[in-house]
Amino acid sequence: DGTILRAAEVTHPSGTPVLGVNLGHVGFLAEAEYDDVESTIDAIVHRRYTAEDRGTLDVTVRREGELVWSSFALNEASVEKAARERMIEVVLEIDDRPLSRWGCDGVVCATPTGSTAYNFSAGGPIVWPGVEALMVVPLSAHALFARPMVVAPTSVVAIELLARTEGA
Repeated sequence: DGTILRAAEVTHPSGTPVLGVNLGHVGFLAEAEYDDVESTIDAIVHRRYTAEDRGTLDVTVRREGELVWSSFALNEASVEKAARERMIEVVLEIDDRPLSRWGCDGVVCATPTGSTAYNFSAGGPIVWPGVEALMVVPLSAHALFARPMVVAPTSVVAIELLARTEGA
């Protein structure tokens, strides 16, 4: 899947379709199996295929209101702690509405394509690729009501990292 995700990154600006061939053991994103490569190539040459659009995440990182970085993600984007021995404190907003505040190891935002990756490992739902949705999953949250959520694919998810106080 990593190779397919890298190919999607390279081809994203041009909109070129990507076809994955499973050459390993597990390939959730691979549509074709190695034993079927000949018939798969024949179908491509004779245009007997359909391309499937997949939703992506627009990801932006801001520090003190200034844009630091932006990109897209086909699978997921996450905000995670850097130090193993500490947790981070986050405030989560959905569509400009404050939702909750947690101490946690991080938060994963996943597309349906990415629902079988980090999202799944963190306890989030598996979502069929044709479903238009966005998953928001807290990572090891220290809160009673920090549960995985499914929101609209047009939702804006804002994750604010709160400053750590000395000694905390």
